[in-house]
Amino acid sequence: MVPPQYYLVLAAAVFCIGVAGVLTRRNALLFLMSVELMLNAANINLVAFSYYWGNVTGQTFSLFTMALAAAEVAVGIGIILVLYRNFKDVDVAKATTMRW
Repeated sequence: MVPPQYYLVLAAAVFCIGVAGVLTRRNALLFLMSVELMLNAANINLVAFSYYWGNVTGQTFSLFTMALAAAEVAVGIGIILVLYRNFKDVDVAKATTMRW
């Protein structure tokens, strides 16, 4: 049996990589991938605590989080396509003219 601390350390590392990606990347695709890493870190925590406490509540919430992540990717890809169509680049710093 693997101790739950290992899962928490793994989730913290994945979340930190995701936060670093969000804060340092300007490419919209990499930004979206970093957000997905942060959601996956939350899923690891949910499943780890579900396993530790012996119930399936965390696994259920993890499935809902995966559905939310799929919807977020669909909307994000749509925004990235519009960004590329208008600016011929997926750099989020160049999209300041899309504001009101």
